[in-house]
Amino acid sequence: MAVAVGMIETLGFPAVVEAADAMVKAARVTLVGYEKISSGRVTVIVRGDVSEVQASVAAGIESIKRVYGGQLLSHHIIARPHENLEYVLPIRYTEAVEQFREGVNSIRPYGRP
Repeated sequence: MAVAVGMIETLGFPAVVEAADAMVKAARVTLVGYEKISSGRVTVIVRGDVSEVQASVAAGIESIKRVYGGQLLSHHIIARPHENLEYVLPIRYTEAVEQFREGVNSIRPYGRP
């Protein structure tokens, strides 16, 4: 299984919460964290299989349209990130999210076969 990292950056915290919720409901991914940048910019980060991350990011982008005042600033998917990135950037699985990572493989998201 090729692991990918998916990121969505929004303007406003409610928009990133809505995006994160949609992302984890739409596909078998693990929410590994979020980063507050500045001036209301927030990035949410998910990890999982490449195709699952693609579906997750697409759902997150679509969900931001439902948030009043929410704004999509950017999004990106990195397939098979280099292991060095995990030790420098905040994209790796931590102990706090490990329980959810294990559960991702055992459940099916809403509407998925």
